[in-house]
Amino acid sequence: MFGGLFQSRSPNRDRIPKGQRLTNGFPIMTYGDTPQIKRQDWQFRVWGLATEKTFTWDDFMAMPQSEFTIDFHCVTTWSKLDVKWKGIKVTDFLKYIEVDPKAVHLMEHCYGGYTTNIAMEDFAREENFFAHTLFDEALPIDNGGPMRLVVPHLYAWKSAKWLNGIEFLDKMQLGFWERNGYHHRGEPFAEERYSSF
Repeated sequence: MFGGLFQSRSPNRDRIPKGQRLTNGFPIMTYGDTPQIKRQDWQFRVWGLATEKTFTWDDFMAMPQSEFTIDFHCVTTWSKLDVKWKGIKVTDFLKYIEVDPKAVHLMEHCYGGYTTNIAMEDFAREENFFAHTLFDEALPIDNGGPMRLVVPHLYAWKSAKWLNGIEFLDKMQLGFWERNGYHHRGEPFAEERYSSF
């Protein structure tokens, strides 16, 4: 199906988790319809164990902007190295909200109804970011535009596309793929693909 998208050998094997193949392209993996959201209509809501707040696109653009070059690993066994993004660090975003110390987990919510869970310790890391630019172009809709989360140290389903909110929680709740058999965390180098419970 993907034919020439994948490389058979790589000099960067230590950067590619076991069971992954290096891709030349950027495969599009989506369950359900692709939401169509214009930047001027996009909103991002924070709630749960945090002071409720809604941000606009302009609010996010007024935050500090950073550039990132990261490796990206999908649970469907493809990896892409040195992906170039631009966006807002999660650690910078957290300065704009008030989160209850009891919040140990959160649920990512997206246009289209998709959800995925992530622990606070996995979320609040310096290398994680909200992405709006991919390879110097506005993030394409098929890749999660106008805004997605990117969590490089976990499989890509945790880097939710079409993100529109975060619900802070006092315990883990399972998101869409986690309820359907995927691992609750999803660390590529540990091959945390599927749930054991």
